[in-house]
Amino acid sequence: MPLKGLETIAPLVCSVKETPEPISTKIQGTIPSWISGSLLRNGPGKFEFGNTHYNHWFDGMAMLHQFRIDKGQMTYRSRFLQSDAYKKNSEWDRIMMSEFGTLALPDPCKNLFQRFLSRFERMEPTDNANVSFVKYKSDYYVSTETNFMHKVNPENLKTLEKVDWSKFIAVNGATAHPHYDPDGTTYNMGNSYGTKGALYNFIRVPPEKTHASDSLQGAKVLCSIEPVNKSHPSYYHSFAMSENFVVFIEQPIKMDLLKIVTAKMRGRPLSEAIYWDPHQETIFHLVDKHTGEVSSVKYQTKALSTFHQINAFEEDGFLMVDMCCSDDGQAINNYLIQNLRKSGDALDEVYNNMCRVYPRRFVLPLNVTSETMTGQNLNTRPSSKATCVKISDDKVFCQHENLHGDDLHEYGGLEFPQINYGRYNTRPYRYLYGCGFSHLVGDSLLKMDLKDNTLKVWYRKCLYPSEPVFVPSRDAVEEDDGVILSVVLTPSQDKGTFLLVLDAKTFEELGRASVPVNMPYGFHGTFNASV
Repeated sequence: MPLKGLETIAPLVCSVKETPEPISTKIQGTIPSWISGSLLRNGPGKFEFGNTHYNHWFDGMAMLHQFRIDKGQMTYRSRFLQSDAYKKNSEWDRIMMSEFGTLALPDPCKNLFQRFLSRFERMEPTDNANVSFVKYKSDYYVSTETNFMHKVNPENLKTLEKVDWSKFIAVNGATAHPHYDPDGTTYNMGNSYGTKGALYNFIRVPPEKTHASDSLQGAKVLCSIEPVNKSHPSYYHSFAMSENFVVFIEQPIKMDLLKIVTAKMRGRPLSEAIYWDPHQETIFHLVDKHTGEVSSVKYQTKALSTFHQINAFEEDGFLMVDMCCSDDGQAINNYLIQNLRKSGDALDEVYNNMCRVYPRRFVLPLNVTSETMTGQNLNTRPSSKATCVKISDDKVFCQHENLHGDDLHEYGGLEFPQINYGRYNTRPYRYLYGCGFSHLVGDSLLKMDLKDNTLKVWYRKCLYPSEPVFVPSRDAVEEDDGVILSVVLTPSQDKGTFLLVLDAKTFEELGRASVPVNMPYGFHGTFNASV
């Protein structure tokens, strides 16, 4: 059923001022005294400079947020990331560096001929790291998907150092969603582009520093994978990891490299070089984490798009890959700022034309050989509805099973998935948390029990919660012993922001801390526990 009468959320994509010094908050209810540390959040916070404005939600200047919790009290602060993009734009009070959906105007310092020549230069990658907080060798960085990250101080959010992946290994970027082994070894993915086209690369970063000033020293390319089409590689936002494998999902969201290389010359933004090809199947590539060996068996499924994987684990000769999926890959193009600022019927139309995202499980058999029978379902897991059928010597076609019941439809599907990562990533698990999307941004918090696909929901009309972050209690025994933290925004109310604390087990509200500032809707965050 199409939705009608969606509330305008334009205030959630408006520029705000930073709050660099900590301010106190007003507590309602109780924030458990055992929570000690900071919720760190990242996302766009400035959408224009002077009379120039950004076109896409992903373009806004990175704003870093800190919600520090100690002894039942909370303070808040925020800072703009001091990226080269931010500083240059601020200096000229206009957009000087191109972003994903916005092409910068020519440098005003150049004469007419120099401006003409500059159109034939390659577009400079942005260092506007506005997607997430990540850790390498115990240090915090903020990241986007280019080759640039920034090391930041999690205590005061100050920008410390710009780090370039390409100075350490031969990649042109890396995702903002690395995975971590218990010993601190970090895995990521990044593309490289050469004369023969693109390669997908898995990256491994060691857990220890050799020197105090280390950043990505010791990083290595674990393996490289050729795209199905080298001049049209897939776009990806993240990947999956189990105990022994890293898994790349090559999806039919494609990047036209010729359009990317010529974007500046043609006067078009990079976003226009990304397109959805529904005629291409989706391929799962398995790589042994320990040896870098790429599986000769390719696991295929129908065309789908995925931004966020949930978890992956091995059991009884199978690899389960759980992820949030959509049957359409047009989502990126829908998140133009002009769409997010619409109201009335125009806003309803944008939302109703979007495909919903749902949690799904794919079951991949690990022991496929030349002796394995073709044409029959290899999934022998009891009560599993997923199928996996060998269709040739090196191909297995997989069909998913849903990790939800019909009731999830009324909440608009599920995105921004989170689990008890520290104890259950790469392992069998039971609970999944996320945002429901009955709007263009999250408008409910969800807890899915994967044992029976039952749902617990936190929903309040006209409130918009961010990605839920699970914080385990110090004496946790069960998987859901802990709390959920989420920043909740109120577009209809000035400075109606608060940090919500839910009991992760019951999904009941324990307390909230009202923050007297306006805040745009952000992307990702993490909890930095006090030592």
